[in-house]
Amino acid sequence: MIRLENTSGGAVAAAIHEERHRIGAPTSGMVLTLLIMADEETQADATDGALTAARQHPMRILTLIGRPDSRQTQLDAEIRVGGDDGPGEVALLRLRNELANYPNSVAVPLLLPDTPVVAYWPGESPEVPSDSLIGRHAQRRITDASFDEDPYQALRVRQRGYQPGDTDLSWARCTQWRSVIAAIFDAPMARVNHVRVTGEHNNPSVILMGAWLGQMFETSFEIIWDDTIAISGVELDMDDGVLRITRMNDKEANIQRPGYPDQRVSLPRRPTSALLAEELRRLDPDDMYGQVIAGLSL
Repeated sequence: MIRLENTSGGAVAAAIHEERHRIGAPTSGMVLTLLIMADEETQADATDGALTAARQHPMRILTLIGRPDSRQTQLDAEIRVGGDDGPGEVALLRLRNELANYPNSVAVPLLLPDTPVVAYWPGESPEVPSDSLIGRHAQRRITDASFDEDPYQALRVRQRGYQPGDTDLSWARCTQWRSVIAAIFDAPMARVNHVRVTGEHNNPSVILMGAWLGQMFETSFEIIWDDTIAISGVELDMDDGVLRITRMNDKEANIQRPGYPDQRVSLPRRPTSALLAEELRRLDPDDMYGQVIAGLSL
């Protein structure tokens, strides 16, 4: 690890280049720059998740940690290139005092040329990510409403500030459920008249799942809160009975369909690294998320 104190963005870029040259690793395999806007509480988990995702998508990870409470205005950096962290690069950048208000001044000189930029806020995020000092430079902007105490308010903010290229990890947490339901409805099915989604109180994924189902089947949806973790079940009231999908454990769900025996399907809970890897696989706007968030009645 390389440590630089009271440094500059240019000096950090030079240190990364020199370390690349020293270990004989070119930057030509890098596919993007990931900017993580964090504080001391969220930076470790967010960076670890990004490092795991980087094994699938070699990237330059810049974790910008705001420290506005510091007495002196300066930039401190910790740099790792290659090695056990994978083929990418990671720089933890602590922006102290006034510098915390201008993260773009540090990040822009460190962006990889001619590659996409993704911005990720693992905790508190701006109301309009695309108009923030960092978001303006990013093709994709990832937030996580699950850290908000009030999911309805969090989703209202996402809805008001949405621009193509925005997404939220609470939506990515619905992907496995959506895949299971889409597979069931590959075959002709009876009409869906009403939807119920059961899940953890104050979990925005539960709300987004209900909204997606309501839009998909053009029907009403109902949210039932419980004391489980995230989404625990989905019920579809259909012309020929009720279809139930119930999470059994951290790996599986049970499907109950009228006229069919119960069926177990894979439904693993996924870590943040897997959610990030999913979002980084596609850098075009997530139109379905945009449609769901725009259609929410909150």
